[in-house]
Amino acid sequence: MKEQILEINRELYDHMNPERSVLKSKPGISEETVLLISEDKKEPDWMLQKRLQALKIFQSLKTPEWGPNLSNLDLNEITYYTKVDERSHANSWDDVPEDIKKTFEKLGIPEVERKALAGAGAQYDSMNAYHSLKKEWEEKGVIFEDCDTALKKYPELVKEYFMTRCVPIGDHKFAALHAATWSGGSFIYVPKGVKVDVPLQAYFRINAGGSGQFEHTLIIADEGSELHYVEGCSAPQYNKNNIHAGCVEIYVKKGARVRYSSIENWSKNTYNLNTKRAIVEEDGVMEWINGNLGSGVTMLYPCSILVGKRARTEMIGIAFAGNGQNQDTGSKVIHVAPDTSSTIIAKSISKNGGITTYRGLLKINKGAINAKSNVQCDALMIDNISQSNTIPYIQILEDKSEIGHEATTGKISKEKIFYLMSRGLSEGDAKKMIVSGFIEPITKQLPGEYAIELNRLIEMEMEGSLG
Repeated sequence: MKEQILEINRELYDHMNPERSVLKSKPGISEETVLLISEDKKEPDWMLQKRLQALKIFQSLKTPEWGPNLSNLDLNEITYYTKVDERSHANSWDDVPEDIKKTFEKLGIPEVERKALAGAGAQYDSMNAYHSLKKEWEEKGVIFEDCDTALKKYPELVKEYFMTRCVPIGDHKFAALHAATWSGGSFIYVPKGVKVDVPLQAYFRINAGGSGQFEHTLIIADEGSELHYVEGCSAPQYNKNNIHAGCVEIYVKKGARVRYSSIENWSKNTYNLNTKRAIVEEDGVMEWINGNLGSGVTMLYPCSILVGKRARTEMIGIAFAGNGQNQDTGSKVIHVAPDTSSTIIAKSISKNGGITTYRGLLKINKGAINAKSNVQCDALMIDNISQSNTIPYIQILEDKSEIGHEATTGKISKEKIFYLMSRGLSEGDAKKMIVSGFIEPITKQLPGEYAIELNRLIEMEMEGSLG
């Protein structure tokens, strides 16, 4: 029988444009680099001081050794700021330079905006290329800007929330690196009682090889508001390492609801060291939907801190690791208040020597009476040389709480394949159908175009299984 191979078709993502930078920092992170970024952006002094403080913290912290091996990531070879042509930032799609426009059109921007979005943004290297919000939401007081623009338009609002309570600049080494070098991203404020019933979307693209992208996403959902934010990420394949160390901070106020959906498909030369966290107040709801498919190394653990009574969170994620990939992903939930609840569903697929790890933290603080949490981890391995790990950490400081944890590792059942083939499917199609069912909890939560894209990325044509 002819062997069939499971691979992600990266043809759509691996195209690249010639660099169009008008300003690039020297490789390596230094005070000179930080000053260059802040001066070029004409930032207020308080932001510069925050950057410089973060740089000192970054330089004082050691590289983490508890997860995937990061020894091949030389931070002194990374370019931390790549500013593209000034004309590349536009509020009208017609004004975006043609080569950048073609890149995002291939990736579905702005087609999806025209069809189903309240607004869309697109970042190219260190700069936002495009940002637009439909007028009906502007009239209701919704703010959707890139973070650089928000810093100029709403400085007091940004100062209050930017890397203060949610993700402090000293949270860990790569959070400090992000705080020192951040550029671009998304800033969203939804006023009290406003329910944005169609998604906002942003897409982040690294084009330059050997560079870093450090976009900052800051979302403030005021009391009783609702929002669905969708994020996509990609980069072409280079023979140099890239780093993505973005940061997502979400504030879910009393009675508000936020859904954050993300599909990250960085190339294998990218180290994806992202930080995502939400603070959820009384009766607030935070939903994380995550797909991690690209990158050589990923360390990503979205976190919800449930600080208000009856706050709840739901986290659903899928990680795929093929040859040369180490996907170290998971979720963190901290129950602070009474009657809070959390649900975590983590799925992983590993193939051809790929490594997937679920690394989770669940903490029930003293006083979080009647807190409830359920964690379910399911791993699917396609061969005998891949790896799947489950590393949960559970700390319960309140006796009056209810916790459940379940983890499974399995193979594609020969009986299921036989059954589907007896109904006329080929072996390859039978395996695709089984995998589609395995990831359905994630795809059914995504907007239509993202669900289709996720299924396309995990097309499976393979031979054999564990045995």
